[in-house]
Amino acid sequence: MAEQATNQRSGGNRPPRRDGRPPMVQEEKQFDERIVHIDRVARVVKGGRRFRFRALVVVGDRKHKVGIGIAKGADVTAAVTKATEVAKKHLIVVKLYKGTLPHEAEGKVGGARILIKPASAGTGLIAGGVVRTILEVAGVSNVLSKSLGSTNKANTAYATIAALESLESSKDWVTTKVAGAKKPVKAVPETTVKAAAPAVKKPKAPAKAKTAAVAKGTK
Repeated sequence: MAEQATNQRSGGNRPPRRDGRPPMVQEEKQFDERIVHIDRVARVVKGGRRFRFRALVVVGDRKHKVGIGIAKGADVTAAVTKATEVAKKHLIVVKLYKGTLPHEAEGKVGGARILIKPASAGTGLIAGGVVRTILEVAGVSNVLSKSLGSTNKANTAYATIAALESLESSKDWVTTKVAGAKKPVKAVPETTVKAAAPAVKKPKAPAKAKTAAVAKGTK
């Protein structure tokens, strides 16, 4: 009896309900959903002001996928639900290299400018606010970042996504060795060289030398 009680508390081998329905099993969430910012907005109409809520949500699976969404709703729950759906529809794949970024990148949206740089192992996330949340959800463990413009959270989020989208994987890099390598010169056969070489003419003797020779012969 004690074992059955512990199983029931822990959720294992639950007995069926009294109404005959199967026991409810909680599904594991595939994405990590973070509510970054909630703001109340107003629209002026003939009768006065209509207040609504706007939510900024970041969604990611901590395995190279991340997305952001902004939506409005009559209440906070509706706004968050809509923003989450928008974020899931606009997921991007972040190209990482050994837990960090393959190279530095910069994104600019509106007045917000975000610079992100790769960091060595053990550095952690040197970022704050929206940038830190997006990088955490994307699965980045070591990175350096700097905000160089506006602090608007929506523009900052979009600028961070733009910087992550501009990353190129290490497989697609073009190194200086490959770019500066010269193609091997093909050996040209001697016959073609002789045929292509123009005939060399002997220089003519000057006119004075000819007159002097003629004068000696007459004497």
